[in-house]
Amino acid sequence: MTDVVSSILLLLGTVLTLLSAVGLHRYRDVFARTHPAGKAAPLGATFVAIAVSLQLADPAATLKLAVALLLLLLTFPTGLHMVARAAYRSGTELNADVEIDELADTLRWADEDPAGPADAPG
Repeated sequence: MTDVVSSILLLLGTVLTLLSAVGLHRYRDVFARTHPAGKAAPLGATFVAIAVSLQLADPAATLKLAVALLLLLLTFPTGLHMVARAAYRSGTELNADVEIDELADTLRWADEDPAGPADAPG
């Protein structure tokens, strides 16, 4: 039974990782590419790690996988956010389909008044 469950999880993780790679290839700009990379890839890695953990059935190996997975889940979205932020601040062109750029207003307020606008939320 463990073999069946781990095989299904491994297959699911592999499919999610493949879909993430396809999304990275198909999307037009760096900002859209952060979505498949930030959502599908860590979820796929989670399924693969759980499948490997079930197959090994070793508490020490499971602990190592859990720590590695925790670090991946904590750092991956943060790294993607920083890449997108650096791309935006360096002037990377937005997709032509983008009609509203809310971040431009926020950055303009931050440049003018570091305390923020009087009507800013928060």
